[in-house]
Amino acid sequence: MAKNQSPIGIFDSGVGGLTVLKEIISEIPSYDYLYLGDNARTPYGTRSFETIYHYTLECVKYLFSQNCHLIILACNTASAKALRTIQQKDLPEIAPHKRVLGVIRPTAEIIGKHSQTGHVGVLGTTGTVNSESYVMEIKHQFPDLNIYQEACPMWVPLVESGEYDSPGADYFVKQHIGRVMAKSPKIDTLLLACTHYPLLIPKIKSFLDDEVTLLSQGEIVAKSLAYYLKRHPEITKKCSKGGNRRFLTTDSTEDFDAHAKTFFGKEVQSEFVEI
Repeated sequence: MAKNQSPIGIFDSGVGGLTVLKEIISEIPSYDYLYLGDNARTPYGTRSFETIYHYTLECVKYLFSQNCHLIILACNTASAKALRTIQQKDLPEIAPHKRVLGVIRPTAEIIGKHSQTGHVGVLGTTGTVNSESYVMEIKHQFPDLNIYQEACPMWVPLVESGEYDSPGADYFVKQHIGRVMAKSPKIDTLLLACTHYPLLIPKIKSFLDDEVTLLSQGEIVAKSLAYYLKRHPEITKKCSKGGNRRFLTTDSTEDFDAHAKTFFGKEVQSEFVEI
């Protein structure tokens, strides 16, 4: 990235965040973007709060060193377990004029507007579900909403192994859709609270009634970011517009590039960084 560039940083523990970056670029393509995947230490979901916070802060600091003034944590686990501490404790000390945003709040702010019955389901990893972050944030925005969570521990492995479109994936998708819908017959909105899950959308829809709305985070976060940039010109003017994209990984570039096309929709050429 050239010295005069100030890209918007996109962070994820691996490659899943590329589904978010893909939608962000579709919504606001003119900006420069710098993606960082901490593949050497993924998955984050099974680690302690302290470890997730430590890893996320290290990656945030690295992106700051690359002249990023705005960073999106395109990772549900990092957003759930590290974002608030970084925003309230670390930013005032290390970068008071820079911003770090997550994926949970933008989703929570709109989910209630999609439900007619007041009953919504949240599909996520075990770590995200156990954190209760979506429940707390959604309840803050929509106190009367009924929220039903379902952990889908096999969905990420299915996607990362390339089996997301195979007949073998049907059992696991059907199982968890059945479980969450059994929690309330009134559920009319389902949120995919993991960046890997968009690749399973065709299969998920095959086990859902047509009247159930399926929400994917990427589009929501992209629209929220576009709106944020309009409302915060002091940040917007610091973000360069050249249409450049750069991809960094803390592990094998060959592995990253091989998986990236599945999530991003096109070939990428990543660079290795040590953090």
